Formats: sequence, structure tokens, C-alpha cells
Amino acid sequence: MPMDWDKLRVFHAVAQAGSFTHAGETLNLSQSAVSRQISALEESVKAPLFHRHARGLILTEQGELLHRTVREVFHKLSMAQSQLSESFDRPTGPLKVTTTIGFGSTWLTRHMREFIKDNPDVEVSLYLTDQSVDLGMRQADVAIRMYEPRQPDLIQRPLAKIPSAVFGRASYFDERGRPEKPEDLDDHDLIVFGHDTPLPNPTVNWLLTAGADPKKPRRPILRVNNAYGIYRAVMSGLGIGLLPDYMGQVAPELETVLHKAEGPVTKAYFVYPEELRHSQRVVVFRDFLLRKLSEQGFQYR
Repeated sequence: MPMDWDKLRVFHAVAQAGSFTHAGETLNLSQSAVSRQISALEESVKAPLFHRHARGLILTEQGELLHRTVREVFHKLSMAQSQLSESFDRPTGPLKVTTTIGFGSTWLTRHMREFIKDNPDVEVSLYLTDQSVDLGMRQADVAIRMYEPRQPDLIQRPLAKIPSAVFGRASYFDERGRPEKPEDLDDHDLIVFGHDTPLPNPTVNWLLTAGADPKKPRRPILRVNNAYGIYRAVMSGLGIGLLPDYMGQVAPELETVLHKAEGPVTKAYFVYPEELRHSQRVVVFRDFLLRKLSEQGFQYR
């Protein structure tokens, strides 16, 4: 007896979400309706698909096997839908873009109005996260990443080299003074990345080491787990932080110090799966990013 497609669709959503409740929210179904569909599917395959416990659902061995197959089918269907909806005359259809919270919130969202105005048939959705998103499984169509991708099955296009600078609110500097050399950072309130989060690059906490005496380690006033949080804390006047230049461009209240000190440079890449190489949506979005970054002085050279 063939498996019911609707039940497989529900199974896929539950496996992705890890709970009946969250899957129901995604599918616009009640928790009880989702549970009934999963129970019916388990009965039809004559095997349990999930271990149920207080903290959520975990796939059984049989569930893992089915999920791998169903996930692959959904991936292929998604690709077929994208290719069928693509127009050769003008870009059209959905485009899911993922990038970091910092870049997405302070730079990318500011420019989406222009892109959407020029490409009204492209349905853009932004997925902002500092976690790695699996493009191969179509969790997003394209990614703007602040590190060089290492997946060989993805196409990567260098976008820009983005310098960083030491920023602070003018009111903070008026009260505490303006550091003129890295050694002066000993006397300032520093806002840096947290201990318990993966650092986006090895030099992101440059403020703690630049000109510092190893015998007298600097103690930051605040640690935050992403660049946007550091930006907001600096904007509040709490202290100073190392931020990418594009954040300073949107905040006239901030000023830079230590102009002679060279801070870290971030390399940004545009990344997408091989099967989207000829997608008009991807091409126009990539070209738009290159143009806007270049206009603001961010180029890869």
C-alpha cells in the first residue's frame, strides 16, 4: 500500500520542527491533527518513527531512514518548482536569502526597497542568523557569508572586503576621552564577543589584545554573542566596540577612534548551490549586491 503524500508532508514538518506543536504552526494544523497523521503513517509503515519524551521528539532508526528519503524528495521538488517558475525574460519567483544578523539588520534590509522596486516579481524572504544554514538542503537559496565557504558543491563569489573600526558614541568619548593608540584601550569600557559562542573570526576580539600587556589582561564591560548586539550596546553609550564599517555608515551618532591602527578585515562571499547557477533571480541579486557594496566603497581587492 503506497504511503499517503499528505502524511509524508506532515512527517517532514514534524521531523524538521522536533515537535507536533511547532509542526502544526507551520502547517496551520492543530497539534491533535498532526499527531493523528503521524500515528496513521506509523501504522501504515508498521514501525515507530519517533521517540516521544518530555523535551520533544527524536527520530527512531526507521524514522531517520524515511526522513532522509522524504527530505531528498522535498529538495528535488523545491528545485523543480524554482526552475519551473523562473522566467527567461525577467527574474521571477521566490528567493530566500540568509546572512548574519548584523549584516542583514544594518545593511541589507536598508537596500531591499531598491531591489524589490527593480525586481517586483522576485519574492524575497530574509533569514537572518549567525548559524550556518545548509544551502544544499535548500534551507535557503543563497547566502551572504562573512567567511570563505569550504563546501565544494557550492558556488562562491567574493563580494567585498569589509574593514572594521573602533566605534563609540560621541557622548561616551566626551566623558571618557578618545583613545589615541591601542595601549589607551586599557582605560576604556570594551564591548566584545562572548566566551561561550563560536567567534566569527579569530581577530574579532582585537580590542582585548591590541597594545595590551599580556600580564594585565583587559576585562570587557560586556560580552555579546553577535555583532548587532555589540552595535546596539555601543549605540547606547555603554562603551566602545569593534564593528564593521557598514554599521558606522548608518549611525551618525557614532565616531571612530584609533584611525592609525589597522583592525581586522572581513571577507564577504555570495554563495549558492550549483543547480541555481542559471537562475535569473540569483544573478540579479548577486549583481545588485556587488553594485551597492561598490558604491559604498566595499570591493574585493
